[in-house]
Amino acid sequence: MARAVPGPVSGARVARRIATAAAYGGGGAGLLGGAAVGLLMAEVRLARRRVGGSDDVPPVADGVYGTAVAALGPGAQATPLRLALLGDSTAAGQGVHRPRQTPGALLAAGLAAVAERPVRLRNVALSGACSDDLDRQVSRLLENGGIDGDGAPDVCVVMIGANDVTHRVPPAVSVRLLSDAVARLRAAGSEVVVGTCPDLGTVEPVAQPLRWLARRMSRRLAAAQTVAVVERGGRTVSLGDLLGPEFEANPRELFGPDNYHPSAEGYATAAMAFLPTLCAALGLWPEEDERPGAPGYADDPGAACRAGILPAEEALPVEAAAAAAAGEGGTEVSGTRGPLALLRRRRRRRLPAAGVIAVAERPGTPEPAGAGGGDVRTPLR
Repeated sequence: MARAVPGPVSGARVARRIATAAAYGGGGAGLLGGAAVGLLMAEVRLARRRVGGSDDVPPVADGVYGTAVAALGPGAQATPLRLALLGDSTAAGQGVHRPRQTPGALLAAGLAAVAERPVRLRNVALSGACSDDLDRQVSRLLENGGIDGDGAPDVCVVMIGANDVTHRVPPAVSVRLLSDAVARLRAAGSEVVVGTCPDLGTVEPVAQPLRWLARRMSRRLAAAQTVAVVERGGRTVSLGDLLGPEFEANPRELFGPDNYHPSAEGYATAAMAFLPTLCAALGLWPEEDERPGAPGYADDPGAACRAGILPAEEALPVEAAAAAAAGEGGTEVSGTRGPLALLRRRRRRRLPAAGVIAVAERPGTPEPAGAGGGDVRTPLR
């Protein structure tokens, strides 16, 4: 008899089990038996040599964005929105050399353009960070009256999980640490958008069987992260294999020089997927743009979803929505008033040209290693 292939229901069950273990302090589901550890470690050593790495300190992009755009609209005199980024090297912008190319700067510029209001950016992400560093990062954001003494961030973007997988952090421990960080930010009044663990199986230099295992582990972690974040009142965007097909088609353009982190074009692609959810968290995204027939509706990779092959949004049990999102890059999961979660496939929107968005304040100087820019751990890269 043919063996059934596990589908979204199986993934949903695992996501719920990990999230429940996180809530009660368990270690989570194990994925490796002892016999597989030796083979995996050999593959890890090979992968490290193939992928390479970078010790460059990510550029500091903190400052105020969008003053030029705001001056033309009703938000010219408004207090800047406060945007914070937390997480690992992806949130920090590892792999690019100009502040305006970092995901923080791209999202701040895009948010300012949509809101027609300045945006103050603060990035406390740390290259090499696992989820156990989030508590420190949240404390940095909330101490001394929040961002520049003006209060907690209006919205926080968290990108975390890849290093938890490569450092073999138990999934339930990783999820519990993320859940605690989201709870602290929500209690402080911040909206929270989490970019869940990327699909590490899309990193081309990684060989089998490590690629298969990396994909399995990262997708399970992403689904469990989604369950925990939504139940804490946050939203998630599935990075999943969002960039995989595009990176495979254009590796020289979308991968950075270390063959692991995105290039400037790669970060821009990810930021386009994040921007709708970031704006929606603040009530700024025009929902009518998500309807069939809206301008530009089919001008993106998700056009098939919106043409009727898949619905633009579905109300599902949170673990089912999490499992579906983990395998479909760029999807958003948020809570509803009832027991269900809303799975959305939003349309990407191009970010404004760099010359349109002005930085009103000169970005600060790089922080010392271990305080916001340098590696303190060695991720698989």
